[in-house]
Amino acid sequence: MSTLIRFIQSLLLWTVVAAASAAAPAQRTIIVLGDSLSAGYGVPIQQGWVKLLEQRLAKEGYGYRVVNASVTGETTQGGLARLPRALDQHKPALVILELGGNDGLRGLPLATSRENLARMIELSQKTKAKVLLVGMMMPPNYGPRYADEFREMYPALAKKYSVALVPFLLDQVALNAELMQPDGIHANAKGQPRMLENVWPRLKPLLVAPVKPAG
Repeated sequence: MSTLIRFIQSLLLWTVVAAASAAAPAQRTIIVLGDSLSAGYGVPIQQGWVKLLEQRLAKEGYGYRVVNASVTGETTQGGLARLPRALDQHKPALVILELGGNDGLRGLPLATSRENLARMIELSQKTKAKVLLVGMMMPPNYGPRYADEFREMYPALAKKYSVALVPFLLDQVALNAELMQPDGIHANAKGQPRMLENVWPRLKPLLVAPVKPAG
């Protein structure tokens, strides 16, 4: 009899756990696919804008986990090569694409960069993931024509694929020496919160609103 009772108790416990697991919504994932600006080059990992994003999401009750798939020195070609595996592994609800800056600094053909970004958007949308495209700008010493075409590449892609756009990740940061590292390319720890503030207004509308507790 005691064996039967233990069996019934175990069965009831399993049923309760299974029901709770089924009721709990699956945690949504955000992938950040970027370069050194998102990888947190030169700053403690806890102070990078992607980690700050993760903290804000948790603080405001959004049920998302953040996977930072950013790599220092990454180009659009490298990002395109890595994205399919990341999509398959993490099955994200949202993909933040922050790439192209290294293409520009290396003077790579804009047509190639544009095509790589387009393919990444298409691959993400094929999995039903929302996309936030993060734009960059080139210094004027690269020539006005190249700089203009580079800057316009991002809004053109955002319009073509109907995706949200952050026009310039380093807005109000790049020209402020107090917020930049000595290399003049990467934001320091003080500049990271400003980068998040550039991203957040464009990201928030793409998020599923946090569930408010009853009562």
